Amino acid sequence: MGDPAGVGPEVVMGALGAEPHRAVVVGDLVRLEQALTVSRFGGRAHLRAVPSAAEARFEPGAINVIDLRNVPRDLPWGELSEIAGAAAHAYVERAARMALDGEVDAICTAPINKEAWRQAGIAHPGHTEALAALTGTERYAMMLVNQKLRVVHLSTHTSLAQAIARATTERCLECVQLAADFLSQRAGVVRPRIAVAGLNPHAGENGLLGSEDRDRLLPAVEQAQAAGIQATGPWPADTIYVRASAGEFDAVVAPYHDQGHIPIKMIGLDTGVNVTIGLPIIRTSVDHGTAFDIAGSGQARHANLLAALRLAEELAGG
Repeated sequence: MGDPAGVGPEVVMGALGAEPHRAVVVGDLVRLEQALTVSRFGGRAHLRAVPSAAEARFEPGAINVIDLRNVPRDLPWGELSEIAGAAAHAYVERAARMALDGEVDAICTAPINKEAWRQAGIAHPGHTEALAALTGTERYAMMLVNQKLRVVHLSTHTSLAQAIARATTERCLECVQLAADFLSQRAGVVRPRIAVAGLNPHAGENGLLGSEDRDRLLPAVEQAQAAGIQATGPWPADTIYVRASAGEFDAVVAPYHDQGHIPIKMIGLDTGVNVTIGLPIIRTSVDHGTAFDIAGSGQARHANLLAALRLAEELAGG
């Protein structure tokens, strides 16, 4: 359900009210009922509390909810709080356990607020890191997916200076391997073609505009090639995403957050889906935040969560 003070409850109700999915919501029933009242689907859907996914019944208009009952009825919309942060983390924990135990085939997450998690004393900065810890995963990465691009990020929520420091040969090789494994094992791509985007302008011009591409990224590409992966690069970042969106590559490895996010969001704000690759479970997520400024107003768009749900179902085999 995501942060109960944000738009998560509304987009969940909107998505599941818009079209049928074999989904079980882990959240707070009262909060979801409140979200349903501001949704345009309020008169066409009803919530049903179930103790487990096995007892869910998928009938027209019914939305199954595993109710953790951890949010006060009068929790304000659009306000940062320790209560909301702790609740959101509890939903992630429960969903991860369900996926690990085989109760569900995939999980799809609504947005959380990182500051609320910090206030609640959560050690992890976000969903991705929490799920990695909960599943005992050490090698993982964020992949953004839309109808034209798949982009894997060497780093995500860190400063540009730290991102450059983290763009090591080892991390680049790891992300290329994760991308190749995900595409071949989960997405059904035979011999995936992985492009590595350059860090510096013109991918460094062989050291003239910075040495990182030549000294760090190129060795990772060469090691991946030696391992049998169809990897190339580093390529100038100002053209590689155009080439990939035209179908020349199956995925691009981006050296830092904004370089990878901008081309995805230029194609469409509602279509980009976050996939955590490297986990033993399937996890997709929206690519937007809690939008506290409109939470509880009924203005939140659910198209991005629908895209994440559809991709989760596709990756799970139906």
